Amino acid sequence: MHDFRWVALVTIAVVVLHFVLAWNVGRARVKYGVKAPAMSGHPDFERAFRVQMNTIETTLMFLPVLWLYAAFADGMWAAGLGAVWVVARIWYAAAYQHSAAKRGPAYGLSMFVVVVLAVGSAWSVIRGLM
Repeated sequence: MHDFRWVALVTIAVVVLHFVLAWNVGRARVKYGVKAPAMSGHPDFERAFRVQMNTIETTLMFLPVLWLYAAFADGMWAAGLGAVWVVARIWYAAAYQHSAAKRGPAYGLSMFVVVVLAVGSAWSVIRGLM
C-alpha cells in the first residue's frame, strides 16, 4: 500500500496556489478598473491574468503525472518533485508580475518537473506491464 499523504499535501498546496492567483486577478480587476467580462486592460492586470491562466494550463499536465508517478513509481519522489513545481510556479508568478521577460527560468523549471514526472510515470507503467 502506498502512502500518499505527502503527495496529497502538495495537491493541497496547488489548490492554495490557485486560490491566491485567482484572488490576485480579482484584486487587479478592481485596482485597474477592468470590468468583467473584459480580459484586457492595464498591463499589470493582464500579467496577473496570464499568470493565473498559464498556471491552470500547466496544472492540467502536472497533477495527473504527479499522481501517476506517486502510484507507479515513488510517492516521496513525487512529493519532492511536486514541491519543486509549486515553488517554481510561485517564482514564476512573482517574476511574471514584475516583468513578463523574467518568467523564463521559473517556467523552465516547472516544465522540467512535469517532463520528469511524465517520463517517470510512463516508464513505471510500461515496466509494470512487462
